[in-house]
Amino acid sequence: MKIPMKPQVYKKEPIPYAKWKLIVNRGLLSSCLLGIVLLSQSTFLDSFSSEQQLTLGLLVFAIYLWTLGPLPSGAVSMLVLSSMLILGLTDTVEEAVAGFLSPALYFIFVLSLISQALTRVGIDKVIARMIMKMSKGGAHIIIIGLPLFMLVLPIVLPSAVARFKILFPLVERLNEYYGYSEKSLFKKYCAYILGIFNQTATMIIFTGGGLAVLAWQLIRDYHIAEISWIEWLLKMAPPIWIGLIILMVLAWQFFKKTTPVVDQKKTATQKKESQSIQSESIPAKLWVVIGTFICMIFVWIFTNPQHVPLVLPPMLLVVIYSLPSFGLIDNQLIRNYDWENFLLLGSSFSLALLIDNNGTAEVLAGQLIMFIPTEAGEAIKVVIIALLVYIIRFLFTVPSSALVVIFPIIISYAELIGVQSIALALLVLLIIGGMTVIPIHSPTTFYAFETGVLSKKEQYVMGTFSSFLMMIVAVIAALYYW
Repeated sequence: MKIPMKPQVYKKEPIPYAKWKLIVNRGLLSSCLLGIVLLSQSTFLDSFSSEQQLTLGLLVFAIYLWTLGPLPSGAVSMLVLSSMLILGLTDTVEEAVAGFLSPALYFIFVLSLISQALTRVGIDKVIARMIMKMSKGGAHIIIIGLPLFMLVLPIVLPSAVARFKILFPLVERLNEYYGYSEKSLFKKYCAYILGIFNQTATMIIFTGGGLAVLAWQLIRDYHIAEISWIEWLLKMAPPIWIGLIILMVLAWQFFKKTTPVVDQKKTATQKKESQSIQSESIPAKLWVVIGTFICMIFVWIFTNPQHVPLVLPPMLLVVIYSLPSFGLIDNQLIRNYDWENFLLLGSSFSLALLIDNNGTAEVLAGQLIMFIPTEAGEAIKVVIIALLVYIIRFLFTVPSSALVVIFPIIISYAELIGVQSIALALLVLLIIGGMTVIPIHSPTTFYAFETGVLSKKEQYVMGTFSSFLMMIVAVIAALYYW
């Protein structure tokens, strides 16, 4: 099929990222002030030692700075680490920077490099050809096939952002090819799939994105379980797939009812074929690159992580892709990595280790357990914990920092309420990763909203509904599956 080429152009959204942060900032600041007032009038802090009170204060301070962003997140990370030393919460610099020893940081780093290497070598052309073949059957094939394709794509393309940037330009070209309007039902639905839907689907495997990798590492660090690649897939994929298939159907019905009739029909004659994407050349080394990538996945599946560290195969693959014969990873690519996020994750890990090692998380969980009725059944307890995670997660604009901060606190509940730790761990991940109420709750959600295809109402309604449905899925899975 010949599709007219169209440059990737995103419309500027009337409400930019800074405005969204300002809206969240005001709400969070009000919540913090209210919390401080309530704490000062209660005996909440009496159960904490002086060291734990300082740790709790640093935690609140860090959340405020990371979320409100008056300073660059890299500078905030340095401030958090130095505060640990100034307040005497750690004895040595080595203890303060212990979070940077986490393999998860380097796992995310090398997976990011590999993802960009796959894009450089032309995997986007392979994906484009697959989408174009699907489109021969008409728009309805894309409407059904695109979300189903997204359910398994994280296995071979471990980056939700990369998937969005590759597929949305194809959606724009198909929308024009089919003769639909700029804000057609077809384009709105696809924007939802590539934004909100895509963000949740990335968690089916822990190599699908940074958030899942962090969760896998935290599960190991807290000695909850040793989960292999295939075990993670079997635990996470079924409930996520069921939830997303339900969302796929309901999202289509929602956009069909809310989209004006004129945007549901073709406004122009289907364009004639002018340039075939099938003619775009694919370098021969692409298949070698894909083959080595598949070999890496097989190593993850068939080896024991205790004998072969999970980060080892991708590290070796980065070296292979850097060889002159490939030339896919160079110094410029490494320099362009998001090192600010690296500092944020490392300092978050250090803070998480601190609140766990000095008992702050356990005491905090003991204080918060007052919200859970002692006579309540297991189901009620899990629902209340899920609601607590949902509320706290809403205050964070960065999913990874939300996970690292919330995880140790919630895991401390496991023994107190008699719920399996692994069930609570995966529940926390699914709720945090599935939170897409406002655009800045996840990168892909923001990118989708920034295109201007989705209105504010559509984002709020579908973002809230999707987040709430995934919380329900997490609760059911924690009670009956995990």
